[in-house]
This record gives sequence, structure tokens and C-alpha cells, in this order.
Amino acid sequence: MARYFDVHPQNPQRRALSQVVDLLRDDGLIAYPTDSCFALGCRIGNQQGMERIRTIRKLDHRHHFTLVCQDFAQLGQFVHIDNAVFRAIKASTPGAYTFILPATKEVPRRLLHAKKKTVGVRIPDHVVTQELLGELGEPILSSTLLLPDSGEPLTRGWEIKEELDHVLDAVIDSGDCGVEPTTVIDFSSGEAEVVRHGAGDPSRFE
Repeated sequence: MARYFDVHPQNPQRRALSQVVDLLRDDGLIAYPTDSCFALGCRIGNQQGMERIRTIRKLDHRHHFTLVCQDFAQLGQFVHIDNAVFRAIKASTPGAYTFILPATKEVPRRLLHAKKKTVGVRIPDHVVTQELLGELGEPILSSTLLLPDSGEPLTRGWEIKEELDHVLDAVIDSGDCGVEPTTVIDFSSGEAEVVRHGAGDPSRFE
């Protein structure tokens, strides 16, 4: 049964976030809000958690997982970014964008795209997510909470609790956070390619 945390959207209770972090460190799987929509998340090293996400979403092994990072210092440990790409990403973060970039050796092989050796990264513009990442001290391995055969992501914490109570360890609810997933920009070739239109304005990359 998933624990339910009702967290204030602007002044999140530190005690609640500390309890969620304890669950993550104990290889738990959570649903949490972002600036685009809810996401499923676990620690990078939690292989079982990654497989639980695959099972919930019925994902194949071509799916790009995303490392949700607190800031650029953290993001830079996991992906290679040249100066031109750095400036483009810096101007758009924090925000509702996911960037696909070549991964560093800090990223476990199982998280990489099989052929490209890339991984998705993002820095969200969401108070609760930022506080959670700060408390954890590392990125959260994440995927949009979009269930199979569903046209839109779940948007309410209590609905997620009801729907996925048996497969999650925690749900963080800080109010609705929208139905649009992030806009995805693939920089793996060095040039920006918009591969998914979402909550972030794609025009600056087109």
C-alpha cells in the first residue's frame, strides 16, 4: 500500500519530504508532481524500481528514461554538453523540457539508449520537486506517469493513490500539475531536434 503525502505546493513540509527520501533510499518507487505532470520515480541505482516503472507503463527497452536533476551542477555529472548546447539548455531551464544527450560513465549502462548511449535529463521548475531533489542529493530516475491505453496522464494525487496503491510505495500530492508532458529535445547529434511537443515552448529549438 502506498503512503500518501499531502504536501504544500509553495512551502513543502520538510518532515514529509524526508520520509519520502527515506523510502527512495530504501529502493521505493514514488509518484510525484513536476512542472509538466506527475512522474514515477526511484533512485538511479534501483534496478528493481526501473523495472517496476516499465511494468506499470508497459514500456519496451527503447524507452528513454529521464534523470530529473536539481540544477546544472548535478546535470553536468551525467551528460556531455558542449558550449553551444549548454547555452541553449541553460536559457530554457528550469522548465518543462527534457533533453536527450550523450551520457557520461556515471550513468548505469541499463539506463542508456541501446544504440545511441544517450539519456534524458531535465531540471524542473516546481517547488516541491526541487525541495525533494535537494533533500535526496541526487537525481531521480523518472518517467511520465502515463498509464497504458490512457490518453492523458493522471493529474490528481488521490486518483493516483487509488489507481496504483498496490504498485507504489508513496504518492506526493501538492495539487494538480497539468496534463502535458515535457517537450523533448534531442541534442545527441549536436543539433536540436524536437521529438515531442509538450508543455515547454518548442519554438526556440525549431
